[in-house]
Amino acid sequence: MPATAPIEPILFVVAHPDDEVLGGGGLLGTLADKGHLVTACILSSVAAARDRRPQDHELLEDTLAASKTLGMHAPILGDFPNIKLNVVPHIELVQFIEDAIVSTGATQIFTHHPGDLNDDHRKVSAACQAAARLPLRRDGLPKLQGLHFMEVPSSTDWAFPGAGPAFTPNSFFELGEADLARKLNALHCYRDIMRPMPHPRSIEAVRGLAAVRGGQAGMIYAEAFQSVFTNLGYL
Repeated sequence: MPATAPIEPILFVVAHPDDEVLGGGGLLGTLADKGHLVTACILSSVAAARDRRPQDHELLEDTLAASKTLGMHAPILGDFPNIKLNVVPHIELVQFIEDAIVSTGATQIFTHHPGDLNDDHRKVSAACQAAARLPLRRDGLPKLQGLHFMEVPSSTDWAFPGAGPAFTPNSFFELGEADLARKLNALHCYRDIMRPMPHPRSIEAVRGLAAVRGGQAGMIYAEAFQSVFTNLGYL
């Protein structure tokens, strides 16, 4: 996003707590610092089936702390069952995301890549793509300016070749050392999420991925996204 971009609402639509930080914590914090209205919409915020899951109140505290660390607005939290979004009617997921788009006025939307290994991620991505077309179906809403897929370590990178579309980054957001450090601080708000090397959710791997994406774009560190809709008149 160019430095001259107008202040606008930005929505990160994800399946689980921590996905928003893993996929775009550096971007989220930087945009919030610039005054953009940044909000996460987390559909399976309770994450009842998660391994090493903390107590309900602890997970809520972690989620709110991560948003606060990045300077985001309070997240929009759904209670859809995690690892079971395949049994939730598609329209219910779409309508929940549509409500988030309406309440935030979002014009830039980020969500999971449709080829992720995690099935919840794929279901959220499909629902978000449908919801992002809401301004074409309902009068009075701001036009969509951009729809972007993100990569989530231990899901996007674990997808098997040929099993679905591959993540193909074509948009890069530069991160400074302080941006990357804050992303890691936000990840540490989620207890028992980080893992030791060589897990992709280790400190070393998160930093390494940022360096790889930076190297692809002539930067020291970066987060990468696959932009699938962009209004060029917005530039």
